[in-house]
Amino acid sequence: MSAQLPGAGSPARSSARFVAVLPVKPPAFGKSRLGDLGDDQRRRLAAAFALDTAAACLAARSVAEVLVATDDAVFSAQLTALGCAAVPDGDTNDLNSALRQAVSEARRRWPDLEPVALCADLPALRPDDLDTALAALVPGGPSFVADADGVGTTLYTAAYDEFDPHFGGGSRQAHLFSGALELRGELATLRRDVDDLDDLRAAAVLGLGPRTAPLVRELGLA
Repeated sequence: MSAQLPGAGSPARSSARFVAVLPVKPPAFGKSRLGDLGDDQRRRLAAAFALDTAAACLAARSVAEVLVATDDAVFSAQLTALGCAAVPDGDTNDLNSALRQAVSEARRRWPDLEPVALCADLPALRPDDLDTALAALVPGGPSFVADADGVGTTLYTAAYDEFDPHFGGGSRQAHLFSGALELRGELATLRRDVDDLDDLRAAAVLGLGPRTAPLVRELGLA
């Protein structure tokens, strides 16, 4: 199943009714497929990706709160200073379990908001792409956005009572199999997650966030 995005000028379904939930690995362990750059560069890029993703979520008109789940206390403080709320990662071995626990905390804090989980490696994410996707949601069931390769997932949302994500290998098919509605449309910056250098170059074409862009130039990766 799929839903088409509204055309230009279509009104949003509502405004600021979502809480964005971001699972963030400690930068010391994140983005292992960038390891050829060296540990220091990999850590700095992982941190920049997450900070730029969080900042884009905070800037989206449809997002009222951003909740980050991470076990890195120092990085948690940086995200909090940015404007996010932060909680410990409830299950470092299972992303979907960690997300369900984080969403349970979101429900406790903001019961009137709707949870939307996003990957934290979207350094080119523009707030308007996120707003467009959230405006296209059809009430009544879970929805998701596939990644640029059409294999994974970058965004999943459902009501608190129905929140059951299936991130991981082949997550697009897993979400379709679960009955979630796939959101269609370009959404280029929302679909462009970054796992390796080819992904990073593709994201750079779209325009990187203010923390990732100067770091990419500094490392000679532009």
